[in-house]
Amino acid sequence: MQLRKLLLPGLLSVTLLSGCSLFSGEEDVVKMSPLPTVENQFTPSTAWSTSVGNGIGDFYSNLHPALVDGVVYAADRHGTVKAVNASDGKEVWSVSLAEKAGWFSTSSALLSGGVTVAGGHVYVGSEKAKVYALNTSDGTEAWTTSAAGEVLSRPVVSDGLVLVHTSNGQLQALNENDGAVKWTVNLDMPSLSLRGESAPATAFGAAIVGGDNGRVSAVLMQQGQMIWQQRISQATGPTEIDRLSDVDTTPVVVNGVVYALAYNGNMTALDLRSGQVMWKRELGSVSDFIVDGNHIYLIDQNDRVLALSTDGGVTLWTQSDLLHRNLTAPALYNGYIVTGDSEGYMHWINVDDGRFAAQQKVDGSGFLTEPVVAEGKLLIQAKDGTLYAITR
Repeated sequence: MQLRKLLLPGLLSVTLLSGCSLFSGEEDVVKMSPLPTVENQFTPSTAWSTSVGNGIGDFYSNLHPALVDGVVYAADRHGTVKAVNASDGKEVWSVSLAEKAGWFSTSSALLSGGVTVAGGHVYVGSEKAKVYALNTSDGTEAWTTSAAGEVLSRPVVSDGLVLVHTSNGQLQALNENDGAVKWTVNLDMPSLSLRGESAPATAFGAAIVGGDNGRVSAVLMQQGQMIWQQRISQATGPTEIDRLSDVDTTPVVVNGVVYALAYNGNMTALDLRSGQVMWKRELGSVSDFIVDGNHIYLIDQNDRVLALSTDGGVTLWTQSDLLHRNLTAPALYNGYIVTGDSEGYMHWINVDDGRFAAQQKVDGSGFLTEPVVAEGKLLIQAKDGTLYAITR
């Protein structure tokens, strides 16, 4: 049975190329937890909101805003890239990367990975295997490069390189100045995997990235040479869904330790130099996590919110009242874990004990990508393209 990258994180929906089933019996129906009743300790407010194109609709996308020097940059799937003032949301510039398909129509750019801002450029990748670099000053195109495959994760800029992880398991380094491909490393691909890719972390001249094969890899950035690989998820179980082992989260490197998290796998601490396992916990997720001091904050694949200790991964608290609400990755803001859900609610959770501090309905279309902390505000982009700036 030939399969492709088809599984959408959080929704567990699968489409096959051939007419066969992944399940031996009836499919289990996962029910969303009802909205918990929360007595707000404070009322978050919307400082401003603005529209960024038509958003992403029901498609998987890793598009989320970025802020640099008082300007917020955001994009939609069709091809709109917009810069707005961080203080009031007013437009600075807006461009379209959609291609002309006729006199009165355009073909969607299918933007999917980004937005990343560095060195005077705005970087965004697409499902059409394109990486765009736009000038931050006015949105004009600095360069465009064809990548090895769909660019689903955000580009990462380091040491003069733009690193992109494509949907067919290639890690590529592009020249920051002109987009020329410097090297490509094959990270291998299983026959079935989740719809998404790990963005690399960078430290001491190395790129550390998760793969769809359940491994974390360290690659020398200037040479494109593999340093080490370590498996943190072993494909086991009676069904193909059970055997998914993608590492789609971005590794976090702190004090010589690589923290990595796999779907159907483990939360693992690895030695940065050797890749050897220091400790591991049986936890799985596709959402990026936070390491702050000696705490790890994460949302697992069932939408439990957890705080762990960096010393052995011991559980400090668990919040289980948001199960299967398709939560975004968490943000850490003013002593709270903040996450959005697919119904458009934002949930504020105290980092000390995991209890709810506030809850608010923000947008009717719902959220897929995580809030971004910027200049005292939380920036979050809804699925319909509305960009919000939230404050306490």
